Order: sequence, then C-alpha cells, then structure tokens
Amino acid sequence: MASILIAEDNATIFKLLSFRLGTVGHETIWAQDGQQALAAMREHQPDLVLLDVLMPVYDGFQVLKQAKADPALKDIPVIMLTALGQESNIVKGFRNGAEDYVVKPFSFPEVIARIDAALNRREARLATV
Repeated sequence: MASILIAEDNATIFKLLSFRLGTVGHETIWAQDGQQALAAMREHQPDLVLLDVLMPVYDGFQVLKQAKADPALKDIPVIMLTALGQESNIVKGFRNGAEDYVVKPFSFPEVIARIDAALNRREARLATV
C-alpha cells in the first residue's frame, strides 16, 4: 500500500509500529534521528512520515520545519507521534505543517486510522494536480 518513514529513536516503538503497519500492507523505513529522517525523506520519498519530536541531532520540530521548506519534501504528509502532549507543542506542530498530531501512549487502531485518513487526503490532493 504505502511507504511510511518512521522517525523514532526508540527501537521498540519502531518495531511495534513497523509490525502493525505491515499487517495492513504498509512498508516501513526507519530513521533513528532527525538527520537520518531528512536524508531518508530525500532518498525514499515516502508516502507519509511518522515523526517523533524527542530525537537526537535534530528534533522533530526542526525536521518538520526543514521538510516543509524543501520543495522536494513539502508535500509529504507528516504525522507527529510524540510524548509531548502540551497544547503549545500541538499548536507548534500544526503551525509548522504537520498533517496530524498523536500523543504517546497511542492506540494502534487510532494511529492506523489517522494514517489512512492522511494518505486519503494526500491521494485526493495529487488527483487534483
């Protein structure tokens, strides 16, 4: 179905997400820090990015800001998936271009539904171009 980049420094969370996404037909790519996330976005052009905020090198907000400023990456939907659930962080995510914002701990069915919705919106945008 879709190629999803998971930018997450916690291997256990990546493995759980990767497994669950695989069961519904998605392929996953792993980036363990913000620098790897930007490089993987450029190299693989994923259909969607799940982006943690608390990562080494560049945090998720820095990655989001750089990705949305890059013409080659700006149209890739990004869902923030983070433990930072304060209103100010959520607002910052949306103001910097996040498609959605999910706070850890999360429900797999909810995350998959949000991914599906974001992918459907992306598909609709691409169809009108």
